[in-house]
Amino acid sequence: MTDMTEMSGRPVISATGLFTPKDSISNEELVASFNEYVRRYNQQHSDAIEAGEITALTESSVEFIEKASGIKARHVMAKDPVLDPDIMSPRWPQRSNDELSILAEIGVKAARQALEKVGRKAEDVDAVLCAASNMERPYPAMAIEIQQALGIDGFGFDMNVACSSATFGIQTAADYIRAGNAKSVLVVSPEITSGHLNWRDRDSHFIFGDVATAVLVEDAALAPAEHWDILGTKLKTVFSNNIRNNFGFLNRAYPEEAEGADKLFVQEGRKVFKEVVPMVAQMILEEAERLKIDPQSLRRLWLHQANAGMNRLIAHRVLGHEASDDESPTVLDTYGNTSSAGSIIAFHLHNADLQAEDTGLICSFGAGYSAGTVFVRKAG
Repeated sequence: MTDMTEMSGRPVISATGLFTPKDSISNEELVASFNEYVRRYNQQHSDAIEAGEITALTESSVEFIEKASGIKARHVMAKDPVLDPDIMSPRWPQRSNDELSILAEIGVKAARQALEKVGRKAEDVDAVLCAASNMERPYPAMAIEIQQALGIDGFGFDMNVACSSATFGIQTAADYIRAGNAKSVLVVSPEITSGHLNWRDRDSHFIFGDVATAVLVEDAALAPAEHWDILGTKLKTVFSNNIRNNFGFLNRAYPEEAEGADKLFVQEGRKVFKEVVPMVAQMILEEAERLKIDPQSLRRLWLHQANAGMNRLIAHRVLGHEASDDESPTVLDTYGNTSSAGSIIAFHLHNADLQAEDTGLICSFGAGYSAGTVFVRKAG
């Protein structure tokens, strides 16, 4: 490995990795499960519903889901219990403290794929950042467990900026490279979002899927011939309650509310749409201007995969025209919303065809509100 004194201080993306669970749930399967739950609930509470004491639940439909989101399927770590109307939540055996945790396990799989792509060994990497929306525990940090499992002698820490965690992680890693404090940093985003989704809520039961991604950010002096120069990064946060999850250890202080619906994912979807689209589009345009990049020259946009309508509007404002699937590819239809991993999946699966000197944008946005942009140019 090159000595730190020979580093350029210029960050690049050398490789990415992706772990996809084997099980997938189609909209048809999901709707059948949800509607069976609704039927049972309404039957069980028929007297109270007839008396006007509670409101009957409304069934879902494939048409409703696809019109609202563009999602057609999602991968999950535990399919059968999620579809069981009596459970509707992931289930697996609890692991002992001596076993690798499930979040670390999928993070390691994505990380190893990224490292193997460019022939990196554990001793080549200085740090691991676990950047994700939901950690399995507060401590020890998931990043440190992933670091140990990979055999990396360095440091690691967790960071949570919800759906923007990966891009925030990339900027943090790039800053380490720029400052000369590291030469190679892994940003790992294991997202088991099925655990925080309320599968009994008609407005959100279809949104999330499980996955893990990894991004290897390195000094340009180490990079393989084909890599992505990081031209600039920008982060932004604006406080909002419109996307929220109140789960935490302080729930013990009010046990009567500990199982409330707000301890899982909740959002005001229309408000999010109305407020986030202009915020993100303006942020992209301002950063492109600062970097002296013509936004209409961007070869590809790898946007956060949460809602097809949001991506369509943001891409239109940035490019100045309706984006084609080639200009703004989607993975939302088969992966669902995978929180921080979404834009990285899109980048991972849809970058090989670009040519040297092509410029693109990795962008994520979501709860916080938070948003992150990473402008990149393909080298080769």
